[in-house]
Amino acid sequence: MGNDGGSIPKRRELVKNAARAPTVSELKATALENLSHAWAHDPLTSERLDMENVVSDWRGRLYNYESVLKGLMPSGDDDDATAPALANGESPELTFASTGIKSLRDVVKLKFRRYAPPSTKGPEVWACPVSLKELGPATRAVYLVPCGHVFADASIKQIQEDVCPECSDKFQAGDVIPILPVEKAELDTLAARISNLRAGGLTHSLKKEKGNGKKKRKAAEANGDGAAQPEKPKGSQRENGTAAKAASKFDASNRVSGINNAMTASLTAKVLAEQEERNKRRKVAAEAK
Repeated sequence: MGNDGGSIPKRRELVKNAARAPTVSELKATALENLSHAWAHDPLTSERLDMENVVSDWRGRLYNYESVLKGLMPSGDDDDATAPALANGESPELTFASTGIKSLRDVVKLKFRRYAPPSTKGPEVWACPVSLKELGPATRAVYLVPCGHVFADASIKQIQEDVCPECSDKFQAGDVIPILPVEKAELDTLAARISNLRAGGLTHSLKKEKGNGKKKRKAAEANGDGAAQPEKPKGSQRENGTAAKAASKFDASNRVSGINNAMTASLTAKVLAEQEERNKRRKVAAEAK
């Protein structure tokens, strides 16, 4: 059993070998696997990306437009919008709050082009309209702000023009956004770009930041430059609640009727209907108590 001199442990039995460092090929394989997953799945819900309704933030991440709409919708206390649950009961690694998306102006709708390879009988693929290269983890892709057209990075560098090859909209050199960048230099460049835009009151889509004018007026009033606004008389709580409900319904219908794109309007109406249904269930549960 022990102390009988019959078994003397050797050094290799006492000292554990250090973990083997992964090789370069293993690191590349892991990075390609992660990139392939990011090209195919929404990071908020882990659902498959609908390439016809994909948006991107200033970091170059890809999201389903519907998941961004749901994240922007106000939720009740019993709903955790920052950590949506998945089908298997787990939560995604990325939360909506950590994306920094506060309005639809913080994302750009991407426009991919389908292409059917003539030499094969396979399905159509998403490809660069200039080089016809298939877009995905094996091809470095970029999109232009504000139009959102997607190209292979090599095609944009080869063209060396400041107008979009698809729609002829002008763009700046800093508004060529890489899709799913992994290099630190690219991420630092994107961070510097969004910081400069926010300092100028602009969003990722180059639209003015929502509520920027109100912030300036409040700052002017705080500095004494603006005249004090008269206080509004407070009504009864019931009247305020009725007015709020009416305003909410009017705002919801306005959101849908003011959208020109049929696909966007249908998605918005679907999200608003789901939100209204959750509010009704929450109200019935509260009355039952």
